[in-house]
Amino acid sequence: MDRNVPGLVVKFGDYPLHHGGVGAIRSLGRLGVPMYAITEDRYTPAALSRYLRRAFVWPTTGTEEPACLVEGLLRIGREIGRPAVLIPTDEEAAVLVAEHQRALAARFLFPRVDAGLPRRLASKQGLHELCAEHGISSPVSSFPRSYEEVERFAERARFPVVAKNREAFERRRQPAVNGTTRIADREVLLRLARGWGERPGVILQEYLPREDAEDWIVHAYFDADSTPLAMFTGVKVRSWPPHAGMTANAYVVDNPELADIAARFIKQIGFSGVIDLDLRFDRRDGRYKLLDFNPRMGAQFRLFENEAGIDVVRAMHLDLTRRPVPEGEQRAGRRYIVENIDLPALLAYRRSGYTTPHAPARASGTELAWLAGDDPLPFLTMLARFVRPGAKHLHQLWRTHRAGRAGRLGNSHVRP
Repeated sequence: MDRNVPGLVVKFGDYPLHHGGVGAIRSLGRLGVPMYAITEDRYTPAALSRYLRRAFVWPTTGTEEPACLVEGLLRIGREIGRPAVLIPTDEEAAVLVAEHQRALAARFLFPRVDAGLPRRLASKQGLHELCAEHGISSPVSSFPRSYEEVERFAERARFPVVAKNREAFERRRQPAVNGTTRIADREVLLRLARGWGERPGVILQEYLPREDAEDWIVHAYFDADSTPLAMFTGVKVRSWPPHAGMTANAYVVDNPELADIAARFIKQIGFSGVIDLDLRFDRRDGRYKLLDFNPRMGAQFRLFENEAGIDVVRAMHLDLTRRPVPEGEQRAGRRYIVENIDLPALLAYRRSGYTTPHAPARASGTELAWLAGDDPLPFLTMLARFVRPGAKHLHQLWRTHRAGRAGRLGNSHVRP
């Protein structure tokens, strides 16, 4: 690694308990790369990592004007005093960097990409259109523009259905739903839609039954020619909220077919940089259906390493500093656990009917999201900050998940 080129973890919005940012700090920091991060305050887990040289305390909401965010990044760049590799941890940061490449290029290193592509990929509608254009399977989707269109959708839809916020930035300014929401029947949908305003910012999507599906993830880094320099595939065992949220438990599993689908799609759209894809294998038709395309580092990226010790963040830093990226097979069988959300996820999955036949019976190794013997403070800080607000947050997520199923017991014909 080029230890003269630091890394800067960039995040917009209030989510201090983000293990992905801690993972990036540790990944490069352990190799001697000076690491910096934007944090909500001085006592987030990331801010207290031994591998962080400095935390730039900058509370944001993700709803600020782009010019304000760009100026804030440039100010941080001036304080660092030398070009740094940008590591976005959310869609808003990835979109901002892509759309303001010229202004940021003097202070930072980042993959160059068509300015409008990350926003389109982060948009549920934009991604659906790209999938249709390039022959990539995705769930059947609808994009209602009014309450009346929601009503017409409800008349012909097969329930349950899934609702998601349509655009990356709107999910912070005026979220229609709190993340991916399963809606059990027409009455629940219409009740929710009454609160979405004149122009609902949602996508309504077919529900892929969990008992007939398996959740997969792809993480990769692509160079300026859209060639994969690091490519990884894995199966998601549990997530929180159940079946619709952040990865809580996953395994590295070789899947050449899935890797080929991802590589061909990236080549077709001409993307470069780090990706985090969520796909659901539908056993009913034997297809992998792309659910989400995150044009940035995924929170669970530390699940994946190749035999040379390369993950996607290390691959990006090497490539942007003009160093070769060592090749190697992915370390199949590795397991990843997010300690603070895996236990509630485990309890929720016990009766879900979801199975992961491709997950190995025994892990070849385990990577914990928070606990690390050489860097204990992020774990301890997570526990201190998680106990009360974290429990409340989990309860809110659980209520959202349950709200989507409201009315199911009164409709025995609806498939659970």
